[in-house]
Amino acid sequence: MAFMSIAEAWPAAGRPFTVTELDRMPDDGRRYELLDGTLVVSPRPTNAHQEVAIELAVQLRLACPRDLRVIPEPAVQLSATTELDPDIVVIRREQVHAAKCTAPPLLVVEIRSPSTALIDLGHKKAAYERFGVPLYWIVDPRIANPSLTVFELVAGHYRQTALIVGDERYRTQRPFPVEVVPSALVAGLVAD
Repeated sequence: MAFMSIAEAWPAAGRPFTVTELDRMPDDGRRYELLDGTLVVSPRPTNAHQEVAIELAVQLRLACPRDLRVIPEPAVQLSATTELDPDIVVIRREQVHAAKCTAPPLLVVEIRSPSTALIDLGHKKAAYERFGVPLYWIVDPRIANPSLTVFELVAGHYRQTALIVGDERYRTQRPFPVEVVPSALVAGLVAD
């Protein structure tokens, strides 16, 4: 395995980043994503963020049929200049062995954090919409008011179809039958 610095991975001046350059970025504790040729750098998720993500991933995994898989933090390559690392995706079983998701996942989930909130609700949402991801969920893990916002692709555009808060239950059939309660997702963050 060769190590590379950020300077060595950087594209020539005036050229947008591509997935090829992104693949050469060092593993330095930051999350590197690519959005329409622009490098997006954010800190790695916090433990609290990961607690909520794993709780939801487990709930989804327990309800997931055999022909689908729930994958945490995969690389989703939308184009030569856009690659994102959502917190959770649901893909078809035959896609599991690929290095990256290059076909639209059935569901993309982002756990909102202060540093990524605007990107998740704006640029990423628009990118997933263009890519044809049928379902996009955003979980807001604030302990006092956790929520799940559901967007569904309708005629090529996302429409918000649900906003579930606190102890409310979200029951859906897509991408498979599952029930999610936002307060249960953050229960591990609350002191007993």
